[in-house]
Amino acid sequence: MNDSKAKIWALIPAAGIGSRMKAVVPKQYLEIDGKTILEHSLSKFLEHPSIDKVVVALHPNDNYWVKLKIAKHPKMITVKGGETRAESVLNGLQAIQQQKGGSDWVMVHDAARPCLDAGSIDALIQAGKDSKHGAILAIPSVDTVKLANANQTIDKTLNREQIWLAQTPQYFPVEALAIAIETGLQQGLSITDEASAIEAQGQHPALVIGTRKNIKVTEPEDMILASVWLAGM
Repeated sequence: MNDSKAKIWALIPAAGIGSRMKAVVPKQYLEIDGKTILEHSLSKFLEHPSIDKVVVALHPNDNYWVKLKIAKHPKMITVKGGETRAESVLNGLQAIQQQKGGSDWVMVHDAARPCLDAGSIDALIQAGKDSKHGAILAIPSVDTVKLANANQTIDKTLNREQIWLAQTPQYFPVEALAIAIETGLQQGLSITDEASAIEAQGQHPALVIGTRKNIKVTEPEDMILASVWLAGM
């Protein structure tokens, strides 16, 4: 359960290169309506009154960040990213702990989700007051879900009422998430998101219904969708 005195941090791992976009720059630095995807993603937290500081994990050879106006924002902190998302997040968590934020809470958000709205941040904060295991944004599946086998044929149909599609932010106590990721990495677990590390420790994060606007820019056509959503925000 979130202590009302605890600060809330945002942490954005942005050390990836986004190879699926086939772009000459990392996808987080592609522009939508005059701002980079990363700027759109970060601004939601920098503008939110409940977020104390924002940590961004950057690739060691990143030459784009320093050129952005947002890099000089007083709430921004940068750290060196790792080879994987989990390692980048862990580096960010350790930086927060060094800032005496070990007892605080953190929202980890994809750098390539530029269409997050303030209401979703509010909903996660509220969920954190009731869930000691944290909470994530997710949307219930509206499609029929098939489980495939190695031959890429259908093995069986899953019950879609039990299927949720994970989004970010994902909201957890700083110390608990750091321990979970560090333990998971030591055990060689596949940590695909922060919740998976927490789940591996036997905990059960709450699911908070997100919006379909909160898309992750992965393929080139996602840029068009993100532009449409951002224009209406």
